[in-house]
Amino acid sequence: MTTTFSDDGAKAIERSTDILETGSRTDASEIDDVYEIERTCNFITNHAFKRVALQFPDELLIDASAIISKLEKNTSTKIFILGDTSYGSCCVDEVAAEHLEADSIIHYGRACLSPTRRLPVMYVFGQKSIDLYQCAASFRALYPDKSTYVIILYDVIYSYALDELQQLLQPEYENLVVSTVCSYRNGTTDLCGTDGLHSESDVVIQGSCNHASNQPSLQVINKFGRQFTIHDDRSVNDYDMFYVGQESPTLTNFMMTWNRCSFCSFDPVKGVGRQETVNINKALMKRYYMIERAKDAQVVGILIGTLGVADYLSTIDHLKWIVKQSGKKSYTFVMGKLNVAKLANFLEVDIYVLVACPENSLLDSSEFYRPVITPYEMEVACNQTREWTGEYVTDFRDLLPGACSHVQFPDENFKSEETNVSLITGNLRATQLLKSEGQINASSTSLIPRNDALAVTQSHSAASFLKTRSWKGLEQKLGETPVSKAVEGRKGIAIAYEEEGTS
Repeated sequence: MTTTFSDDGAKAIERSTDILETGSRTDASEIDDVYEIERTCNFITNHAFKRVALQFPDELLIDASAIISKLEKNTSTKIFILGDTSYGSCCVDEVAAEHLEADSIIHYGRACLSPTRRLPVMYVFGQKSIDLYQCAASFRALYPDKSTYVIILYDVIYSYALDELQQLLQPEYENLVVSTVCSYRNGTTDLCGTDGLHSESDVVIQGSCNHASNQPSLQVINKFGRQFTIHDDRSVNDYDMFYVGQESPTLTNFMMTWNRCSFCSFDPVKGVGRQETVNINKALMKRYYMIERAKDAQVVGILIGTLGVADYLSTIDHLKWIVKQSGKKSYTFVMGKLNVAKLANFLEVDIYVLVACPENSLLDSSEFYRPVITPYEMEVACNQTREWTGEYVTDFRDLLPGACSHVQFPDENFKSEETNVSLITGNLRATQLLKSEGQINASSTSLIPRNDALAVTQSHSAASFLKTRSWKGLEQKLGETPVSKAVEGRKGIAIAYEEEGTS
């Protein structure tokens, strides 16, 4: 069977809505297998769901009617279709589902597996064809040393085949670790099984950097919806990574997060394996340049790039707080899918920070008028106690208080150099923190003292700042417009109104 789900990974800013061009109808005889109808019906009936939302990426909407027909025939559930999502299709659209009062969501196609908060979720990834013997041969060629510590990661559309791949390689490689993906989620809890029904002992709580251990000598790592077990005396950085799948945001996210690991990959479409030659150090230096831009920025735009990933509201509040503490101003924007034209409307903003799932956070903003950075980069720019070490955090939940990558913001008594030199402009810039609310006057002309070497700057409140805009949109001007009687307008069409006659 070669019918597959698309694995191009629709980005948050580059998605086509032309279904006829992006997808082809699945043969009726393959619908049950491709869309796992039996497993889906069991999920619905075993949990007695009454209203279920089916979320499709644009390229799969063409099969939606056939799927609904089969599900309604085998269950007594009310089914709804969620088509075009407000953000990336890889994220679960809980907001749209709640508008329909759905009690669960079934997500089809490629998924980033970001934790959700409100509704139970079942994932149907699809089954793209792969030659496992060719994949195993590429693995052996890339890792001739049988004692190498290797973790196999993969795109979710190949998850169905990894058990068989493990059977081919495990007898030869004693230190091989194969990750698993979680096909079910109940709020922030991952259920990593075949039917979504488990006892408490089988449930692994999804944490940003959650480490659990069932045996003294092992540790279970749960990250990005993947779960794998490694030796307790080793860290993830001690392992090589072997990725099954094409180049995608998923692979980029893995390589940036585990940038101390050596990566190899196997492309199932081309049938070739290779050592990944992406220069991670060069990529990290590019991100560090973004951090320098953020340090120079005075006005920060916070872009909401998801409404479904858990703790996104807490992250927005956290960003507002650190931006304010560093003496900058912030504005929050809800734009849906981003593009150059939308962000160009706010040239007063010096830099944007995008709150999105890990796979959509690393946005290439080279075409934008202002850089778009990640929450981690914004925190490095604002938090003087967080040092740039080469570690990179793509999951914004890791930055929140209590998470594994959280660094406490400096208190009032923190001592550091009050000025430093911008690597972008070469000018001195202030790094003094706002120590108390008393330093921030509500007046639109409040003065904030800086360093003696720098000029005193004038602060403006958000309301007064936006008043300087040359275009403010439609205004009612109640009481300012004179009242006039309604008059009869023209009749006809613009090319020939009735009163104009004919020539």
